[in-house]
Amino acid sequence: MDLSQLRYFRAVAKEGSFSAAARSLKVSQPTLTVAVKNLEERLGTTLFHRSREGVKLTRTGEELLEHAEQVFEILDRAEERILGLESDEVGRFVIGCHESLGAYFLPAFMRRFLETAPRIEVSLWNGTSADVTQGVLDRSVDFGLVVNPRPHPDLVLVPLFHDAVDVVVATASLPGGHPLWLRPVTSSTNGPASTPYPGREAAHARLREGPLIFAGRVGQAQELLNRLAAEGLLPTRRLSCGDLELVKSLALEGVGVALLPRRVAAYGPKGRLVRLHPDLPFIPDIISLVYRADLHRTRASLRLKDTLVAHGRELDAAERPAETGLATGGETMYR
Repeated sequence: MDLSQLRYFRAVAKEGSFSAAARSLKVSQPTLTVAVKNLEERLGTTLFHRSREGVKLTRTGEELLEHAEQVFEILDRAEERILGLESDEVGRFVIGCHESLGAYFLPAFMRRFLETAPRIEVSLWNGTSADVTQGVLDRSVDFGLVVNPRPHPDLVLVPLFHDAVDVVVATASLPGGHPLWLRPVTSSTNGPASTPYPGREAAHARLREGPLIFAGRVGQAQELLNRLAAEGLLPTRRLSCGDLELVKSLALEGVGVALLPRRVAAYGPKGRLVRLHPDLPFIPDIISLVYRADLHRTRASLRLKDTLVAHGRELDAAERPAETGLATGGETMYR
């Protein structure tokens, strides 16, 4: 059914004559008459009783008018909603990220964002960085937090903060409850320690002792294993897990030395996991915000994007874990 015909019909019904309706709509009366006639022919009915005094709705005309009013009411609400989405902070969005990233990045972000933007609805989707990237491409995810994303012509990549996969250990499992490389330099009967960092050889020995715990499906962990093997530091006892949180739990329990993103190791029980030694190899990473280049830039989508960027940049400004010790929030490559 043609909406213009329905609109003309409603105007005639309200004005009580074709001429009055034509004037209110600013169209010619013949145009109006033809439109209503075509509508009657389509529906196979007579919509108006016509007389010299004007027109009056038939029974079928009354029924059609009732439904026409509902149609135009829905259209009015839709128009109001669309205008609101374009100009107001209203909308629904999906943020995608790895579970371990979300565990430390999202709590503070979500608390502040939901308080300051109560009319923007956000849902969360979890998966690997590769899955999140594909979700953004498929439009099932609006904004993705991705580690080391690869350039794509359909995507915008905004670097947010840094992290690194490193060798970490629970402080409770170390002598005196302190990280080996922070122990003070001491002298022995053979003279002062000659290593550039105190405890370096002890750290190497602890690593070789194992077991070494890591997430087998994490690409960065595999790369770090290769580097440790090249330096002769890979223990024979190794424990492969499928999840970073399980790796972290085992490390906290003192089961062994673990390969973890520094920011993953740092959130939660603060200070309980530390870098085993700064001379050991590590793999630096960059976490980026990823979204489609053709993102519909409504006021709400821009507000969410800008807030995500600001939160990520705050993490980076607070600490650069690829250059310092363990951080207080961030992630690494989960692909």
